[in-house]
Parts: sequence; structure tokens; C-alpha cells
Amino acid sequence: MNTSGAMPWRGYWPAAPTPFAADGSLDEDAWRALLGLYAEQGVHGVLVNGTTGEWFSQTAEERRQAAEIAVAELSGRIPVVIGCGAFTAQECIQYGEHARSIGADGILTTPPPYVHPSQDEIVAFYTTLAEALDLPLMVYNWPRGTAVDITVDTLLRLTELDTVVAVKDSSGDELKVADTCEALAGRVQVFGRFIHRRGMAVMAEFGGAGNIDGGGLGAPFAVPFYEAYWAGDLELARTWSVRYERLVNLLVNDDYSSRFASPTSQLKAAMRLLGQPGGHVRPPLLPLEDPSALTRLSAALDEAGLQPCSTSTGKR
Repeated sequence: MNTSGAMPWRGYWPAAPTPFAADGSLDEDAWRALLGLYAEQGVHGVLVNGTTGEWFSQTAEERRQAAEIAVAELSGRIPVVIGCGAFTAQECIQYGEHARSIGADGILTTPPPYVHPSQDEIVAFYTTLAEALDLPLMVYNWPRGTAVDITVDTLLRLTELDTVVAVKDSSGDELKVADTCEALAGRVQVFGRFIHRRGMAVMAEFGGAGNIDGGGLGAPFAVPFYEAYWAGDLELARTWSVRYERLVNLLVNDDYSSRFASPTSQLKAAMRLLGQPGGHVRPPLLPLEDPSALTRLSAALDEAGLQPCSTSTGKR
């Protein structure tokens, strides 16, 4: 049995967007600035090249370059986990081998998207990765992106793999996340939606580890939430959770879709409004440019207690 429940991965992690320049190239300066912002905000880890990182539109070389910069900027300060999502185990292994060679703290991947693997095929997929890569592995359950939901029983089977140390549950099903935490307690770390009173109860009873959400807009509220929760100051934690929930409810629907555009397009527009180095999206995504939507997005950020720039475009 996997006994990696003591893995020190916990708290609030941004799933980092990859900043692209207006011409579509990787914006290395913006990427370094964004990683520096995360360090300043005190986040507890960073996920690179995940869904929000637009791995699907990057070349293999760009994915390696983004990973190398992230490890160089943050290594030894906070955990850096590299997304290795791909359509085959062998592709994932190649990205995982690179992550290991540069000193990343671990890797993450969903089951292969598009192909609708069975639960047994999901186990076989992760078993292949675990046997090939001596690196901590986070299992990513993302039904909205893969069209397959990893069951609690399958997750329990996956904890038998020695390298599986964490699960990122982005199903949006809070009851299932609670069931997952109960079933996997003491085996692996479980990341889900915990920054609310029900989530606090689940963490207290079953040990949920933290949140990983797209872009880190919630860092000003989520970082102090976890710091207060760990310190035992539950009243203060509840105060921060209310502010975080307000932001999420203003921007995100229950199924993890976004209110003003596709999730990463909305995120990068919000970051631009806040003066943060999120960069541009890359096709097939389209930028959020509609003036009315941008005005409503800016108002939502302001209502949540963040500070948009003075103009509707976010330019200073």
C-alpha cells in the first residue's frame, strides 16, 4: 500500500496560465514575473502546464521550456508540479522524464482525454506511468475535460501505486470529494474545493489537503484562509472563506465553466484588468474582448474585493 499520506503538498496552489505574447510566442519575461508574483503572494505550490497552462496548444519544446523556467525560479521555495497531460502513456512518460531531470517536485496528469477509457484502462494507464517514472505523481480527475470520471473505488486502487501521492479532484461534486477524502484518508493528499464551511468540516474529519484553482486570482483570500485554518483560528478562516467564495461565485459556474468567456480566456482577461502578467491566450481559444463583458468582469472583480485597473481594458 502507498503510505505517502505524509507528502507535504497542501494549501492553495495556482494552476498557472502560460503567458503568451501577442504574436503567440511564449513570453518568458511575463512567465518569470508571474512566478515571482506567486512567490510574493505566499502560495503553497504551483502547477505548471495543466489545463489552465494550455498544454494542448504548446509544442513539446515550449512545454519543456515553461517547466524549466518554473523550476529555476521557484525550486526550493515551494513545490513545483509539472503537468504531463497527453493522449498516450509514452508521451506522458517523456514529459515526466524531463520533469525529473530538471528537479521538479512531481508530475500531474489526467487520464488520456477524448478516448473515454474504462476504469480498468485508467488503472493500467497510471500503472504504466508509476512503473516508468520514479517521481511523485498527482492523479487529476477532470471529467469536464476528459469526459470520464475516475470513481472513488478506482482512486483507491491507484493509491496502491508507490508513486501516487495526491489526487486533484475537479469533478465539482462536493459529496464525491468528501467520499474521496474519507476513502483515501492517510493514503494520499486530496485537493478539491475546501474553502467554505462544509469544506472545513471535511478537512477536519477526513484530512483534505488544499485547493488548486486556475490562475491564482483567489490567492489574497485563499492563502490566509489556509494559514488561519492550520493555526486553528477557525473564525478567521471562515472570514477569509467567505471572501474567496464570493470571488468564485462571481466568476465560475457550478460545472467549472466561466461566466464571461471560456475559463482561460476569462482568467487572462481578469489578470490583465488586475495588472497581472497573464499574457494572451493561444488558439483555439479566443481572447475576451467584448467591451460589455469586460466591464461586467471588471465590476465582478471589484465586488469581490480585488482592484482592477482604472480603464476597462486594464491598461495602465
